Amino acid sequence: MPDSTTYIGKRVPSVEAPQKAQGAGRYVTDLNLPGMLWGKILRSPYPHARILNVDASKARALRGVKAVVTGDDPRNILHGPIIADEYILSKDKVRFAGEEIAAVAAVDPDTAEEALELLEIEYEELPFVTDPAEAVRPGAPDLHDVENNIANQGDILHGDPDGAFARAVAVVENTYRTSSVHQCYMEPMATVAEYDPSGRLTLHLGVQNPWLCKMRYAEILGMPSQDVRIIHSFIGGGFGAKMEHRMHLITALLAKDAKKPVRIDHTRGDEFVATRPRVAMTIYNKLAADEQGSLLAKEADVLADNGAYTDYAPAITGIAAYRIDNMYRIPNIRSRYRLAYTNKAPSGGFRGFGNAQGAFALESTMDMLAEELGMDPADLRLKNIVQKDDTTTHGFYIGSTGLRECIEKAMRSIEWPERSRDASSFNGRYRRGVGLASCIHVSGFRGFFKEFDGSSAQVQVNEDGNVYVLTGEVDYGQGSRTIMAQIAAQELSLPIESVRVSNVDTDITPACLGAFASRTTTLGGNAVLNAARDAKRQIVDHAANLLECSPDDLDLASGEVYVKAHPDRKITVGEVARTATFSAAGNPIMGIGSFSPPDVVLPAPNKYGNVSTGYSFAAHAVEVEVDTETGFVKILRFIAGHDVGRVINELAIEGQVEGGVTQGLGYALMEDITMADGSVVNPNFYDYRIPTMQDVPDIESFFVESSEPTGPYGAKGVGEPAIVPTAAAVANAIYHAVGVRITSLPITPEKVMMGLEEKGSVPVKPHPALKPSM
Repeated sequence: MPDSTTYIGKRVPSVEAPQKAQGAGRYVTDLNLPGMLWGKILRSPYPHARILNVDASKARALRGVKAVVTGDDPRNILHGPIIADEYILSKDKVRFAGEEIAAVAAVDPDTAEEALELLEIEYEELPFVTDPAEAVRPGAPDLHDVENNIANQGDILHGDPDGAFARAVAVVENTYRTSSVHQCYMEPMATVAEYDPSGRLTLHLGVQNPWLCKMRYAEILGMPSQDVRIIHSFIGGGFGAKMEHRMHLITALLAKDAKKPVRIDHTRGDEFVATRPRVAMTIYNKLAADEQGSLLAKEADVLADNGAYTDYAPAITGIAAYRIDNMYRIPNIRSRYRLAYTNKAPSGGFRGFGNAQGAFALESTMDMLAEELGMDPADLRLKNIVQKDDTTTHGFYIGSTGLRECIEKAMRSIEWPERSRDASSFNGRYRRGVGLASCIHVSGFRGFFKEFDGSSAQVQVNEDGNVYVLTGEVDYGQGSRTIMAQIAAQELSLPIESVRVSNVDTDITPACLGAFASRTTTLGGNAVLNAARDAKRQIVDHAANLLECSPDDLDLASGEVYVKAHPDRKITVGEVARTATFSAAGNPIMGIGSFSPPDVVLPAPNKYGNVSTGYSFAAHAVEVEVDTETGFVKILRFIAGHDVGRVINELAIEGQVEGGVTQGLGYALMEDITMADGSVVNPNFYDYRIPTMQDVPDIESFFVESSEPTGPYGAKGVGEPAIVPTAAAVANAIYHAVGVRITSLPITPEKVMMGLEEKGSVPVKPHPALKPSM
């Protein structure tokens, strides 16, 4: 009785959808524990100041106030995921406007707010710097007693770039600037902290990395790891930002002192001034090719804005300097990267993790090089892309790639040759152009956590035949719980309705690193796959005893175990599980699985090494219309081609691509955290623009299945590649339309008009490099 049902490659709705649609999903702000107090945080009004005195006596005396913590607290120690340069609460100095100075817990929000007003802080204002280029110059305000305010730096050298540049027939160079943008998840950050009578801390968090939070918070608070528990709530988006944060620790300190549960909720204003936006960068790129268009050398110089303290920006800056290179065969590479302290909120992870910045620079420069060579930009890319089984100049092993198919199909879909020759698109007030950009990205990243980059899972078959999947990997909107349910249902030949996937609770679920580096489907999915196979083996072994045959004679289908030669001889999985459980004194069938990527290493200091189990690729093509009288850019069509290895859930990856492209269009055209006098001046969705339905066209996506040997069923990550090439594709299309190369993000109408004015005219014929190629 073979079962033809498969869940792999299908359009399976999210298993969380009913709870979310009915309002039954519990977010942190839905928690209201008995006796819970409300926490509030006092923030610095100054970008740089010395704290001369903190007087909390009036706040502590206010009726209803149960705890007040300040930077003088002895538990207030230096910490940081990479560099320990940040206190839980500012101590002695504040280094950005919005920095946490003190916090209170009270019986209600109004009392807590009143207590903040009673805190008396005496400051001495200091000179501040918000521009990284100014921060690294001699004489700039000193933020952390490090030379030239450099928090981190590095150099990469492979081959002989100078020799390659000398013999090249075409060399182009340019400098690009990317903006500071917020992740703009719909749910602001929130924390509930509580201690039990034994002193164990439980944190209710909506984060992407519960296990890393558990380990790091235990270390910072001086507690055994077993005494810290993270219960993961539903999470309203994260996009790289919802990792470790001061507010979690502040809430824990308040709960400890008050001996009551405490909740702190960020306002939207708090989010804009005190969380970790995308790392803004200035990137110089130089690129060379021979007369046939083969790439010879690349040089890059990256200066990044760390903000006042160091989150994950060192890793992000290094990635911007080299990851995108691995998409091409470039034999000679020299890169320098520097990360500068400034008096701004610390910067951190955002979908793409440095790769979006690097891609904007390199993919814009590739179009410049194509023009210099008189080549079609698509042809230049196709000539130089990496191939299966390549080891790149930086040491990435390419086990699978569908990039060529992505580029070629994207070009056909956008009607590239026809658009590039249509002279009517280049006349009149409204000019149309097409652009292309590509990317490479990781599926997991050996280097984010030094010990390993794997995952683990358990698959429990209950006595009624239903299955419970325990995983520490987080679903924060990308649909990973659905993917895990699909994998377990597929392996055990059960209806997906019979599979439940656990919420993350570090007391119960296996240790996992969390959702970043597009790792969850590949690494977490492999762990669930292995656990399900282990559970299947146990089911078959027990069923063989009941059916009096060899395990090799059996298979599973439609929730039953049957004899392959005699399909009528069968038993349900529930009967097997029930018999196994009670005959083994209540011991259930429990499959255990893990996955540690083979041949994956920590990158060397020069960033050489195979850092991921697999590499995803994408090509985005866009058609724009530019109003030459206003500079306004309208997106007419967007084609997104992604090499996903294998489609597990087409519905989920369509959503990932559409969301990533939409964020990428905001990054390209409108988003920018704006500073004046050291403070954010647009900390809300009125002044900080993000794309709406009117700004985004229908996004046409397609998926290439290149079958990654190390991925579950051949799958690779897709969450981050969806944003990485978008801004470059838009910039290239604008250049094609009006002949103006915009090198700083966002590409606002003002910048387009300035470019047109400097140019003095707009083209009236197709760009000569865009000749028919396919």
